[in-house]
Amino acid sequence: VGGGAGLYTAKTVKMTAMPQLVSLFNAVGGGAAALIAIDDYLRLSGEVSSISLQISIPTVLDILIGSITFTGSLIASGKLMGVISGKPIMLPAGRLITIGIVLVAAAGSLYLWTGAISVPVMFLILAAALVFGVTMVLPIGGADMPVVISLLNSFTGTAVAMAGFVIGNDVLIIAGALVGASGAILTKLMADAMNRSVLNIMLGGFGGGEGTVGA
Repeated sequence: VGGGAGLYTAKTVKMTAMPQLVSLFNAVGGGAAALIAIDDYLRLSGEVSSISLQISIPTVLDILIGSITFTGSLIASGKLMGVISGKPIMLPAGRLITIGIVLVAAAGSLYLWTGAISVPVMFLILAAALVFGVTMVLPIGGADMPVVISLLNSFTGTAVAMAGFVIGNDVLIIAGALVGASGAILTKLMADAMNRSVLNIMLGGFGGGEGTVGA
């Protein structure tokens, strides 16, 4: 059913709407990868008293990266569709909110990496990552969305690779690594073509708006 829906959508979409479709597919991929880690963590929490770093690190990274990709891609697609304003949307105290979210996610991650098992902390990390995806993309202008989508595509691949480590699936690790690496290279090339740096573009997500054009 999913494959049929994807095939139909890809064949019927207008070429001008391709970027937002890719962004929606990014959201699906990132969300699916995060769900794998969430499901595995919930299963392990009922079976063991502690989780090794070999499992906890990719699990947490999968949840973080996949969730950021999910909400960030939805916002990027909404901006391209016109559902959300293409202008940079600056949230009140946006930088403080973003910093707070990062600190919460970092503290929760470090706690779980000690081997401790806490489903509430895992869901706290999930919530922080979901909100961060929104606060990261909203302040970036619509003209920069193609680069943002390419970066999120790289995030999707990385999340899928982490999911592969979580469940011990070599195919997911290899495919995710390929998508992550190629997406990162494409993002760099697109930013260079715009005479901008990736950091300059993404600074909008931390309250910097459109950023400044490179020399």
